[in-house]
Amino acid sequence: MNNLIKKIFPDNNEKFLNDNSHLLTKINEEESKLASLSDKELSEYSHKLSSSNNSHTDGKLIIKSFSLVRETSKRLLSMRHFDVQILGGLALNKGNIAEMKTGEGKTLVATLPSYLNAISNNKVHIVTVNDYLAKRDAMWMGKIFNFLGLSVGYLQNQSSYKLTTDQNNNLIPLASERKEIYECDIVYGTNSEFGFDYLRDNMIYKESQKVQQTLDFAIVDEVDNILIDEARTPLIISGSSNQQSNDYLSFANLASRLILNSDFEIEEKSKSVYLTEKGITKVESTLKLSNLYDTENVKSLHFLENSLKAKAIFEKNKDYVVNDNKVILVDEFTGRLMPGRRYSDGLHQAIEAKEKVAIQSESITHAAITLQNYFRMYTKLSGMTGTATTEAEELLKIYGIDVISIPTNKLNVRKDFTDFVFKTEKSKYKAVIKDVKNTHASGRPILIGTTSIEKSEHISKLLKNVKIPHQVLNAKNHEKEALIIAEAGKINAITVATNMAGRGTDIILGGSDVSENDIWQNKHDEIINLQGLYVIGTERHEARRIDNQLRGRSGRQGDPGSTRFYVSLEDELMTRFGGERIKNFMEWAGLEDDIPIENKMITKTIENAQVKIESYNFDIRKHLVQFDDVTNTQRDIIYKLRTDLIKKDNIEKIIKSLSEQTAQKFISDIHIDDDKSITSLFDFINQEFTSKFGITVLSSNDTELEKMKSDELEELIFDKLINAYDENKNSFSNEAEYLNIISSFSIRIIDYYWINHLTSIENLRQGIGLQSYGQKDPLMAFKKESLTLFEDLIENIQFGIIKNVIHAKTTDNKQNQSINLKSNLISTKTPSQNNTKKLKRNDPCPCGCGLKIKKCPNGQLILNS
Repeated sequence: MNNLIKKIFPDNNEKFLNDNSHLLTKINEEESKLASLSDKELSEYSHKLSSSNNSHTDGKLIIKSFSLVRETSKRLLSMRHFDVQILGGLALNKGNIAEMKTGEGKTLVATLPSYLNAISNNKVHIVTVNDYLAKRDAMWMGKIFNFLGLSVGYLQNQSSYKLTTDQNNNLIPLASERKEIYECDIVYGTNSEFGFDYLRDNMIYKESQKVQQTLDFAIVDEVDNILIDEARTPLIISGSSNQQSNDYLSFANLASRLILNSDFEIEEKSKSVYLTEKGITKVESTLKLSNLYDTENVKSLHFLENSLKAKAIFEKNKDYVVNDNKVILVDEFTGRLMPGRRYSDGLHQAIEAKEKVAIQSESITHAAITLQNYFRMYTKLSGMTGTATTEAEELLKIYGIDVISIPTNKLNVRKDFTDFVFKTEKSKYKAVIKDVKNTHASGRPILIGTTSIEKSEHISKLLKNVKIPHQVLNAKNHEKEALIIAEAGKINAITVATNMAGRGTDIILGGSDVSENDIWQNKHDEIINLQGLYVIGTERHEARRIDNQLRGRSGRQGDPGSTRFYVSLEDELMTRFGGERIKNFMEWAGLEDDIPIENKMITKTIENAQVKIESYNFDIRKHLVQFDDVTNTQRDIIYKLRTDLIKKDNIEKIIKSLSEQTAQKFISDIHIDDDKSITSLFDFINQEFTSKFGITVLSSNDTELEKMKSDELEELIFDKLINAYDENKNSFSNEAEYLNIISSFSIRIIDYYWINHLTSIENLRQGIGLQSYGQKDPLMAFKKESLTLFEDLIENIQFGIIKNVIHAKTTDNKQNQSINLKSNLISTKTPSQNNTKKLKRNDPCPCGCGLKIKKCPNGQLILNS
C-alpha cells in the first residue's frame, strides 16, 4: 500500500528528480557540443545567450546556460560539475533549498543558477556565513563569471570590492563604493552586510546615497546557519542613549551579593531569572524600597534582572570573550567572534559591568529588521546546506521554500558509531583522551568537536598534559581557521574545533596541497588505508543538524571515515532534558563512572531531547517573526513614504494626500452638535489649527459654516490647507529649492517619530508577556496596542509634515516662521464671481463612474480642470 501511495503521491525529492531528469540528459548532450568551441567562441556564445532576453524559467535557456557554465568551469578551474551538482543547481533555480552533503561542492553549484538568473536581468546575491568565504568564493568562482562577461563584486565589513583584470588578464579585487558593487551582476557577502545595507538605505536623505538595488534572487550558503540559527537575532542599527554607567556598576555590585538558589533562581530553558521571597526582601532592604514591583521601580527591576542574567546565565568564554577591554559576543553555533554585535536592552552593559571593562552607552534603535523579513523580500530565495531536513518544516512555514535532498556523487561509506554515555564529565573526558591517544598512534587524522571555547580549551589542556600535539580552532583564532581545517586531514593531524568553525572549507585526506599530485596521492591513499578521518564529538549539541554537520566532516566524496559522540549526564543538554532517567538506570545497574553505556535506546532518548529543544527554539523564532510581522507592515508603510519623499517625483500628490488625511482626522476628532454655536465652533477650529499648524483656516467670509455637514467641513479645511501650501510654494522663485526643503524637512520628521515609535514598540514587546496572566493572547494584545501606537505615529507625521510644508522658507528669507496666513487664504469663489459651479472632492464625479470625485482615479485631473 505504501509503495502504491508513493507512486500516486511521490515525495518532493522523488518528484523533483523525475521532473528534472530530462533536463539533466539534455544538459549533458549540450555539453558535448560546446566542447569543440574555442575559448573565444565560448565567450561569444555567452554574449549571445545574455542578449536573448529569455526568462530563467525557459527550459532551452536553462539547458544552454548550465552546459556553458559547466564547460567554462572545466576549462578554467579543472572542475567539471557532477550530475548531482547540476541537479543541485536546478533545485536552486526553482527557489528551493538544496541539501548537499559536506564535500559535494556547493560553492561550484551556485555558479549555475547565478549565471542563468544574471543573464535574465536579475541581480544575484550569494550570501555566505563570513567575510572570508565571501572573498574566497568571489575570487574563486569569479573567474567563471568574468570569462562569461558578467561583473562580480563582494562585500566586506567596512569595505567592498569589484573584480577586474590586470594587464596579464589575472582577476584582482578593486576597492569600490558599495553603490557600484550592487550594480554588479553577482554580489557575494554576508547576511548582515546585505541586511544592514538595506536598513541604511532607508536612513538616507538623497536618492543618490542609496546603494542596494532590487532584491531579485538570493542564494544563501549554509542556509540553516543563516535562516535558522542567526534568525533569532534581528539586525539593529542603533544610537547612544544618555544612560549613566554608574547605574550598571551599582546593580552589578548588588547582583554579586545575591546567592543562586537562595536569593534568586534561574530557568535554564528560557534563560530567565526570578527573585525568591528572601531575595526580594534583601533587594528592597538594600535599595530602601517599600515594594520592588511598584511601577515607579520598573527601571530598577530591569537593571537588576539584567545584572543577575549577566552573573548567572551568560558565561565568559562560552557566550562571550573579553578582548582589548571589550565584551565580544560568540556565535553559539559556529564558535566565531561577532565583533560589533551587542546584546540589546541593557544586557550588554550589565555584562560589561560584571567584567569591569569600559561600559558603552545603552543604545536606542534607529532601524531594525529580522533576517526572516529581510530575506522574504527577495523575489526568489534559495539556499544550500549539508543539513536542512530536520528544519524543513520551519523553512517551509516561514520562508515558503522546500528542501530537496540531492543524492551524493559517490556512496557514503562512513561509519557512525553509537554514543558512549558516561555518568560524569570527568570520566567522559578521560575516555576521550584515551581514544585519541590510541587512534593517534596509528597516524590516523582526528577531528575533535566541542560546543564552546571553554570546552575546546579544556580538551587542549588535557591533550597537552599527555604531550599529544594538536591544533585548536575556535573563536579566538578564527582568522586561521580555513588554513587549519584544510590541513586537518593530514597524517597525525589532531584538530580541536569549536562546533562548526571552519565551515565552507573541506577537510581533504592527505592535505589541501594537491599541486604535486603523486606525493599527495600517496598521502591520500595512506590515510584511506587508516580508514580516513575520525571525528569525535565531545558533547551533543542542542540541534541535531549541528551534530550531523560535525559528522559530515568525515567520509566526503566516498572516502572512508567514522564518528562517535561521547556524552555525560552532566552535559548541558542532559541536565536540561532527559538525563535523570538515564542516570537512574545507570545507578540501578550499578555501573561505574568509567563504564559507558552504548545503547541505541539511550541514543534515541538523547535525540528526543534534541527534538524538544529544536521545537522550543522554533517557537522562539516563530514568536519573533509573528511579532515582527506586525512591525514589518508598519515599516513598509513608513519606508515607502520616506522613499517617495526622497525621490521628489510626487511630493505634491503626497502633500495633498496627507492634507486630506489631516482634514479627515481633524473633523473626526471634533464633536459637532446642535447646541454648539457657530461662533464657538468657528473659534474652536481656528484655535486647534493655530496650535497644531500655526495658521487659522477659517476667515470671516466662511459664513455658511453652520449649514455644513462634516464631509463639507472636511472639504473646506482640505481646501484651506492646499491653498496655504500653494501660497507658500508660490513664494519660492526656485521650485527645486522648495522641493528640496520640503523633502528634507519631511524625512527628518518621519525619522524623529519613527525612532521614538521603535522604542515604544520595543517597550510594548518587552511588557506584553504580562497579558498572558490576564488570560489574553499576548500576540493579539500586541497587534491591538501597536496599531494604536502606529495611528499616533501617522498622525504626528501628518501634522508635522503639513505644518512644515506651510511654513517652509527659502534659505535667504529671514521672516518670522510663525506668521499668520489668515489674510492670505484664498476663499471659495461664490456664484456671483463664477457662473460655473465649483466642483468639490465630495461631489459625485461627472465622469459617470458612480464614485465621489476624491475616490475617482481621474478625480484630481477633473478638479484641476
